[in-house]
Amino acid sequence: MKKILFITGTDTGAGKTVLTALLAEFLCTQKIKVAALKPVCSGGRGDAEKIFTALGGRMDLDGINPWHFRDSVAPSLAARREKRPVKLAQVVAHVRAIQNEFDAVLIEGAGGLLSPLGENFDSRDLIVKLDATPVIVAANKLGAVNHILLTLEALPKKFRVRSKVVLMSPARPDTATGSNAELLGEFVPLGKFFKLPWLGKDFSPTKVLREAGIRRTLGDLV
Repeated sequence: MKKILFITGTDTGAGKTVLTALLAEFLCTQKIKVAALKPVCSGGRGDAEKIFTALGGRMDLDGINPWHFRDSVAPSLAARREKRPVKLAQVVAHVRAIQNEFDAVLIEGAGGLLSPLGENFDSRDLIVKLDATPVIVAANKLGAVNHILLTLEALPKKFRVRSKVVLMSPARPDTATGSNAELLGEFVPLGKFFKLPWLGKDFSPTKVLREAGIRRTLGDLV
């Protein structure tokens, strides 16, 4: 299972970290040697720490998140403010080194697909360079279908075809939450998009994975 799944999103706060942590712990329970990374982040390391917890100490925090910056702005801008610019080649080299030691690698981006991660590169550039499978996460609310289709359109055709989409239910459903999946099915093939329920603000992957339906969804996703 030598593969790279790149978890990107339609926007910041879409649920990328929730999904990455869930997938990491799920694959661990399946006895798959998995690495999970958030290579670049800004505004604190909370997301990387959640991934660290989900991996159960199988990776250290600096391996999960080598580049982190204080300001809550785009990582590329935060890095410039600290005079520590990040280059695409550095991130790719880190991922490749990790990939050699694991059967599967999960990578969480920062913000949306085209949010600047470093000097002249974004998540799309990383996906292409790593030949990864994109997993697009969207909050299941009004506007999600448009945002998903725009994100898919921004990917090169090869990666658009292999992409998977995950609708993450919000704490409070709106008028579109119940119908988005049906509408999305007109554009995204069956088996390429998935739904997850609201898991709680401070959810525990271990508890969530006791639910057979969620385990089935994650198994189909990977």
